[in-house]
Amino acid sequence: MDFISEVARYLFSTFMLEGAFITIGIGIAAMAGGLVFGLLLALMRLSRFRPVSAIAAFYIWVFRGTPQLLQLVFLFDALPRLGITMSPIMTAIVGFALNEAAFAGEIVRGGINSVQKNQRLAAASLGMSPTLTLFRVVLPQALRSIVPALGNDFVNVVKMTSIASVIAVSELTLRSQQIVASTFEFFPVFTAAAIYYLVATSILGAMQRSLERRLDPTVAPSESMARRLVGLGMRRRVVGARPDGEPEDAERIVPIEARQIGPNPTKIAEAISREIAVSTPVLEPFLSCKSLEKSYGSRQVIKDVNLEVMSGEVVVLMGPSGSGKSTILRLIDHLETVDGGEILVGGRHIGYRANKGKLVPTRHVHQERVDAGVGMVFQSFNLFEHMTVLENLIEAPVRVLGESREVVRERALLLLEGVGLRDHANDYPHSLSGGQAQRAAIARTLTMRPKLILFDEPTSSLDPELVSDVLEVIRALADAGLTMLVVTHEVQFARDVADRVVFMDGGVVVEQGTPSEVLSNPQHARTRQFLHRVLGE
Repeated sequence: MDFISEVARYLFSTFMLEGAFITIGIGIAAMAGGLVFGLLLALMRLSRFRPVSAIAAFYIWVFRGTPQLLQLVFLFDALPRLGITMSPIMTAIVGFALNEAAFAGEIVRGGINSVQKNQRLAAASLGMSPTLTLFRVVLPQALRSIVPALGNDFVNVVKMTSIASVIAVSELTLRSQQIVASTFEFFPVFTAAAIYYLVATSILGAMQRSLERRLDPTVAPSESMARRLVGLGMRRRVVGARPDGEPEDAERIVPIEARQIGPNPTKIAEAISREIAVSTPVLEPFLSCKSLEKSYGSRQVIKDVNLEVMSGEVVVLMGPSGSGKSTILRLIDHLETVDGGEILVGGRHIGYRANKGKLVPTRHVHQERVDAGVGMVFQSFNLFEHMTVLENLIEAPVRVLGESREVVRERALLLLEGVGLRDHANDYPHSLSGGQAQRAAIARTLTMRPKLILFDEPTSSLDPELVSDVLEVIRALADAGLTMLVVTHEVQFARDVADRVVFMDGGVVVEQGTPSEVLSNPQHARTRQFLHRVLGE
């Protein structure tokens, strides 16, 4: 009992309490500075400019490879020699921040690298700049892997502040030693100090766990921190104004039997006629690919391909896997760079400009995609996992085009109704089926008012029973007169929808023509062989 009362006496001592506040203050300030500098180091390490990456790597190597105690002593002794005078507490904050930046930089870099490349490709196809993509798409998702590691690091920083006593910082451990030196009551004093550390680190641990839950939409979608990071603040199950006049942000539960379960071609046509300018057929091609060449290392995947798509035309690319179909789509949207030839969309280049007969790369590819009006729908959907379906549709028009959120939201809800997903507007992508996710991806592309839509095998990742709904949406877009280039193996779909079918193999165009010419009466033996295998005839 005497021991407990002695511990309590030191625990509530003003002298010890002040030391605890100094300890926590140093830890918070150092962690904040370390995070900011660490983010910069992470971006430098990821830079393609090697000198910048090398500087960051050298810094991290030095600060991770030397003891923190030596770093503090060096700063405490070296800074005054350079004419920089700081208090011991400020020196400790700077020292811990510089050390923490090296570790935080690698943690952040690892988190950024953990985000799938497809998320960046999807953002790029929507015209989002690299900086916008980083802060709106990559970092919010990377935080899910960054937070646990940084949480552990934060706890370690708070504990490591104890070594600040070597530069005369009167933090908790030093004050405990000073009391012990005069009272010789070792156990109660350091037990009280240990309790302070345990309470501080326990609070940090609880904050870390809470943040992890908020960052994970599969755990707490209605309170997701990732959702708050995109700044929309919409309640779950918001699907529009209620008929009884309640505000639009009121929760609304739609009876299962009343929910729309499939696409509505009429609504799609309505959305397109109201919001999307359909190309008027003209004699000049809207898309022109001339003598395209593309290689990956020593393997040439595109060989002297020439392809044209007229305004309002639907062209289907068919061929075996590895024939270069998807690569062509990425070249058109400048998600990959061309090795030879040129691509014109609406009479302009994307990612290049002509200079003395040569094509020179430009710096504002994202804006050129928007200006050209190219949209892309990916095989694997590539919806932003940390955003709801509605947020996925709203993000690019608001951030890239600068449109009003209210106007975009109305357009997005109309498109979602057209593809049969209005009642899933506030669901997260992980809760959707494959067919629903692909229809949401198509709606997201349409919110950017594209003049040309590229479809990269939109049904290949779907179960057979989910294919029809996606194809029905694409049929509705074709009927509305949108210009489309579609990579698919769906032969019947190509017969019904395509104006022209292009068959590729080995990186070259083998033959092309109307669906009846290529699919019903192919002239090339390789085309006949492919159709025989696909149709099972």
